[in-house]
Order: sequence, then C-alpha cells, then structure tokens
Amino acid sequence: MRLGVLDIGSNTVHLLVANARAGGRPTATTSHRSVLRLMRYLEPDGSISPEGVTGLVGAVTQACETARAEGVDELLATATSAVREATNGDDVIARIEAVLGQPLQVLGGETEARYTYLAVRRWFGWSAGQILLFDIGGGSLEIAGGADELPELAESVPLGAGRSTVQFLPHDPPSEDEIDALRQHAASVLAPVAERFAALPRPDHVIGSSKAIRSLAKLAGYPVPGWSGIDRMVLPRRELKDWIPRLARIPADAREALPGITADRTFQIVAAAVVVERAMKAMDVDELEVSPWALREGVLLRYIESLEY
Repeated sequence: MRLGVLDIGSNTVHLLVANARAGGRPTATTSHRSVLRLMRYLEPDGSISPEGVTGLVGAVTQACETARAEGVDELLATATSAVREATNGDDVIARIEAVLGQPLQVLGGETEARYTYLAVRRWFGWSAGQILLFDIGGGSLEIAGGADELPELAESVPLGAGRSTVQFLPHDPPSEDEIDALRQHAASVLAPVAERFAALPRPDHVIGSSKAIRSLAKLAGYPVPGWSGIDRMVLPRRELKDWIPRLARIPADAREALPGITADRTFQIVAAAVVVERAMKAMDVDELEVSPWALREGVLLRYIESLEY
C-alpha cells in the first residue's frame, strides 16, 4: 500500500510518501517539506500567534493535496513539541484535524524518542548492539538508549534548535556571550539526564538522527564505508566544537553557502551545533554515526507492523 507520514514539527511540516507492505522495507517515493519555524510565532503566553496558525494550516492543506495527488492510501499525521506545548494547542489541533478530516496523533516527547529509536534500530540492525541515540528537532532534543527493539530509557528535553535560537540567540549573528549562555544552559539541563543514562551499559554505537545532525555531519564530519557501497557519515565532537565559533560569525543568510547547510536550517544551525556538542560532552561521546532514518520512518515501521496482526 502507499502510505504517507505527515510530521508537523517545530521547524517544518514534512510529508513522506512511501510504498509499504507487511514484513517489507518501506521505500520512500516522495518527500515534501514546508518551512515554518513555529518558534518564531510563539506569543509571550506560550500560544501560537494567529499568523503562525494560518501558516501551519496552509502547510497542512498543501501536504494533504500532495498526498492525494500521490495516491496515498493511508495518511499517518503526527505533531510534535511546538503544537503539543502551545497554550492554544487544543484549538490548533482542531484546526489541523478539520483540514485532515481525521484525528491528529500528538506525540509526547518520550514516544517521539521511542519511534525514532525503532527506526534507527531497524536501519543499523541487531549487530549494532547497545545503541545510544540523539535526535534534535526544532523544539526538543530526544535521547534514547538500549539493546533491544525498543529503548530501555528514552527522554525528551526542551533543547530543540528553534527553541534554543529564540530563547538564547536572538541576534544574527549571535554574540559570544549568547553562545556561552546557551552552552551553560544546555549543560545544566543535560547533567541529570546524563546521570540516568550512565546507568546503561556503554553503547556500542552512538547514533545521531534528524536533518540538523545530517547537515552538521556534512559540514564537520566525514564519510566512512557503509553497507552496499553506501557511504555513511560520522560527526566527531572535536570538529563540531571547532566549527561553532566559525558558524556563529557568519550571518544566517550566508550560511547556506556552507556544505550541508540548507535554507531551512540556516537560522537555527548554530543552536543545533551547540546543543548537540554539549549533549555529546555530557554523555562522554567522541563521535556520532548518522542515521538516514528518524521519526517519520519509525511511525511508518510501527504502522506496518500493525498490518501483520
């Protein structure tokens, strides 16, 4: 069957269309992304502004039209932290559901981490052993670890790249003091999380997923041989840390000229780099292996499994 996953995130509204069957690997055919950066539309009371809601509804409408044009049999619509945490979230969800013509699945942070971990486990396979996963979105950072199909421990913290940019890096380009403030904040939030993950066995593979991490790996990482001749990317912490002050000195509209930095990530890539580097340091991680699969693939995989029963 032809499935669509609509991921309504804090930075983008992203539709992934894939051919799928029970027991088979989903094959992506179409990817459509609308850049919103919802964190820009948060009011002081925590609500999404009318302009933000209008943009969000428009992006969902466009995604639904694309899904129909692609002949999608089933649309799996999910929303993550920006919609989940907005004080007017119930009203926003009702507006989105009216466009969808079906319920919207609003994922909690831990559920988001578990779906992403499932996708990464399937991509890397059982031979990967103990996995530690980092996934950074616009609103939150998810961390999960374990050796099985689902993680033994999964957590979500409010350190997303968009949220961190709005809260700590208001100027373009940001100042050194702003970078230091975000670095210290991220370290304090991550310290108790790192303590809990320290109780798990030492990971055999530390994996990063999400568009921001893939972008940073193209900028500061290097390729290594993968399966079937496909190169996979590795992101070292040392090189990532060295890039942060250089990235911070470049205005957002000029960052797109750098390797791997796409237009939808130019404003928040500095915050993403700072948070990911602090997470790696807190967890005593020297490098990340980059996964091409993340939340959307996890949602697909879980739905495909339900077809078997």
